[in-house]
Amino acid sequence: MLHATPSRNHAAPPPEEELEPFGGLVRYERHVPIHQVSYYLCGEIQEPQFYTELFYTLRTAAETDLIYLHINSPGGDFNTGLQIINNMLASEAHVITVLEARAYSMAAFIFLSGDELIVHDNCQLMFHTYSSSFAGKGSEQMAEVHALGNWFEKVTTRLCTPFLSAADISHILQGSDLWMDSDEIRRRLGRIKRPPAEPRKSSRKKAET
Repeated sequence: MLHATPSRNHAAPPPEEELEPFGGLVRYERHVPIHQVSYYLCGEIQEPQFYTELFYTLRTAAETDLIYLHINSPGGDFNTGLQIINNMLASEAHVITVLEARAYSMAAFIFLSGDELIVHDNCQLMFHTYSSSFAGKGSEQMAEVHALGNWFEKVTTRLCTPFLSAADISHILQGSDLWMDSDEIRRRLGRIKRPPAEPRKSSRKKAET
C-alpha cells in the first residue's frame, strides 16, 4: 500500500492567524485623451471638395473621440452625402448626429447614419426620391436611369432600414415625399433596438436629391 508523505520542499501553510487580511478591491486607473469635435452641416450640401477637412477628421479620429454633426440642411449633392456617410461609418470615433431644425433628402440619410442620434424639438425629416438630368443618346439615358434607380433603391434600403419600413421606402421610390416631425422621429427611433456601441467599428461600420 502506498502512503503519500509531504515533500520536504513544500513548506506547510502558515497558521490561520498569520494570513494577511483581505484589504478589498484595488482600483487601477488609465487616463486617455478624449477629443470632442463639432461640425455644423448647415444649408445645402455642396460639392465634395468643400468637406475634405470633415473627411480627414473622421478618417483619423481615435476610438475615444467624439464627433458631433449638427444638421440643419435641405439636402443637396448625393455624391457628397454618400462620401460623408461612408467616412462616418469607417471612422473609429463615436459619431453623434444632432437634428437641430431640418434634415431633408440627403441630409436625412446623413442623420440616420450616426452612431447616436439626438433630436431637438420642432424639427423635421423629409425623404424623397432623387432628381437628376441626363444627356446623351436615348439608349444611354435609359441605361443611366435604370442604373441610378437601382443604386438609389439599394442606398435607401441600406441606410434607412429599419427606421423606414419597406412600405415607406416603396412609396418614396414611387415618387411620394415622406415627412415627419420630432415626435414621429422619436417614436420611430424608440422602437429600434440599436446594438450597443463596440469599442472598434467593423467595416460597414452622386446625382442630386
